Amino acid sequence: MKPVVGIGGNDHFMSVPDAHWTAYTPKSFVDGIQQAGGIAVILPITEDPETIQYYISSIDKLLLTGGQDVAPEFYHQAPHQKLGAVYPARDRFEIALIQEALKQDKPIFGVCRGMQLLNVAFGGTLLQDLSLKEHAIKHDQLPTPFQIPTHTIQVAPESRLAKIVGTNYSVNSFHHQAIDQLADGFVVTASAPDGIIEGIESTAKKIMGIQWHPELAHAVIPSEQSIFDFFVHEF
Repeated sequence: MKPVVGIGGNDHFMSVPDAHWTAYTPKSFVDGIQQAGGIAVILPITEDPETIQYYISSIDKLLLTGGQDVAPEFYHQAPHQKLGAVYPARDRFEIALIQEALKQDKPIFGVCRGMQLLNVAFGGTLLQDLSLKEHAIKHDQLPTPFQIPTHTIQVAPESRLAKIVGTNYSVNSFHHQAIDQLADGFVVTASAPDGIIEGIESTAKKIMGIQWHPELAHAVIPSEQSIFDFFVHEF
């Protein structure tokens, strides 16, 4: 049986040709999972606890993707002037997915916003904008294409992540928020040269997150596909 990976969905309002909402996830995540030999299933946003319980019971692993900023109400802060767009309904949904995945002991992998939300769900906080912390490198690489790594990271030698990409690695980068206070029960597994956290993992559960975007580079960089391979088959 192929492993089934549930991807936390997002909502998008489309105004043309007719006004309607779309439930979606970026296809590049689906491609990465399928290329790894897994089955990708999108989990549409809901507030119904029974549906969330069913979602998690129907999958083997949970993947949380990028997107909107995490609403600061979930880590007990007022919104900063540089806060981007938020979608609290998605935050509540994904936090509920995380809590249910914990109950059912299902592995969780978070990418970019997904890693940040994991940190918030377990009691950590975020920098609402990187301007709030002095840093030396560019973390939003546009207009450079995402298939091109733009800065290095140092990976903790004993981490799961090091087994996939090694201890010295280069990544793409597209974020203006970052982890500030790390949640209890987690360790930092990777950092950028300016100290920004690029990877975390739980000390007790199969939960890990990364700040960069393997889904946008896996088609041209084999080690980025290896991240999906590890999550689907070994994590």
